[in-house]
Parts: sequence; structure tokens; C-alpha cells
Amino acid sequence: MIKVLLIEDDKKLSASIVEYLKAFALTPIFDGEEGAFEALNAVYDAIILDWMLPNKSGIEILERVRKQQVTTPILMLTAKDGIEDKMQGFDFGADDYLIKPFYLEELAMRLKILLKRSGRMLDEYSLVYKNLVINFKKQTVTFQDKMLDIQGKELALLIYLVQNQGTILPKEQIFDRIWGFESETILSVVEVYMSKLRKKLKAIGIDKELQTIRNVGYLLKKI
Repeated sequence: MIKVLLIEDDKKLSASIVEYLKAFALTPIFDGEEGAFEALNAVYDAIILDWMLPNKSGIEILERVRKQQVTTPILMLTAKDGIEDKMQGFDFGADDYLIKPFYLEELAMRLKILLKRSGRMLDEYSLVYKNLVINFKKQTVTFQDKMLDIQGKELALLIYLVQNQGTILPKEQIFDRIWGFESETILSVVEVYMSKLRKKLKAIGIDKELQTIRNVGYLLKKI
């Protein structure tokens, strides 16, 4: 499932966005300070960020997360329509910019474009890695049209690896993304599920693409 952080203090607008983008897993936040913490400490596929927020502005959040080397695609929402404002947003690291009021259809379209551009989504419902096809909507994995028994946390783990192929993923980052940094589960659970997933990938000859980086994490080779 694609995870999206929505930082928007207008609760009515936020609820409308969550409802319209229900194909994704949205986490709504209404406060700038809390939004900054979430953006820095949790792992999302994209962030929808309002400019005007209580306690910390969207542009401050944007500047802070980019300084911390967070590369998550960020789509800014704002009533500021001046070219200077747009340039400021892009200069601080925004990937796209949508002026209020806007159509939810356009928001969805722009979000999908960002996800495709970043390699986190092939189309609205699927990812492909070699001959593996992962369907988000059906929560299924097929290999050469044959259904594989990869579900639950194993499926979430596979999706995250494919979305970030070619990138070394530390165990702590994987844990935060799949189990959540507030989870009471211990870090070693990552190794357990990675071992289970590797066995299933071995059966179809893809396990060699998944590398263990000793004392660091894991890397799925980029195709």
C-alpha cells in the first residue's frame, strides 16, 4: 500500500482528500510541528503539504526535511499564487505545487505523477520487478501469471524493496516503514521476515537480486 502523509489544518478539506484518495493509505496531520516530526521520523512514499499551518509553516517543514536529506516527493498546497511564492517553494525542495482551490481529480493526478516519477508506483494499482507483478488493489503478487503466496508483512516488505530498488535500506528504516516506530515489536523481526521473503523469491530465481549489507540493511538490485 502506498503511504502518504497529509499535512493540512483545514479538517474539512483534509477529510475530503482522505476520502478521495482512499486507494492510498493517508495519514492526516493538522499541525505544523507534529507534521514536521512525522515527516522526519516515519517513512512515506509522498507528502502533501499545506503552506499555512499552525505552529510551523509548510515552507519551514519543507526546508527542514530537505536539510535532513529526506527525499520523499512533496506536493505543496497553498493559496499563494504569486510566481515568487512558487519559486520559493521549488527552491526549498518542493516537487510540485497546487493552488487552492483545486479539484481533487487534479490533486490525485499530480500525486500519481510524482509517485511514478520517483519509481514508487508503475500505474494506479501495480508495481513490476522483472517478471514479478504486485497489485496494490488486490494485494497480490504474480510471477509469469502464477500467483505467489506473499501476503501481509511479507508483501509490504516486498513492495518497499521494489519501490526503493538500487537503494540501501537500513534495518531501522525498514522497521519504521513496515511496523511503525511506535511498535513494541523488536528490530530483529526485520531479519525474520526478510528470510521468509528471500525463500519465496529463491523459488522463482530472484533471491540473488536481494543483497544483505552486513551491519547495515538490505539492497534490492535495480533493474
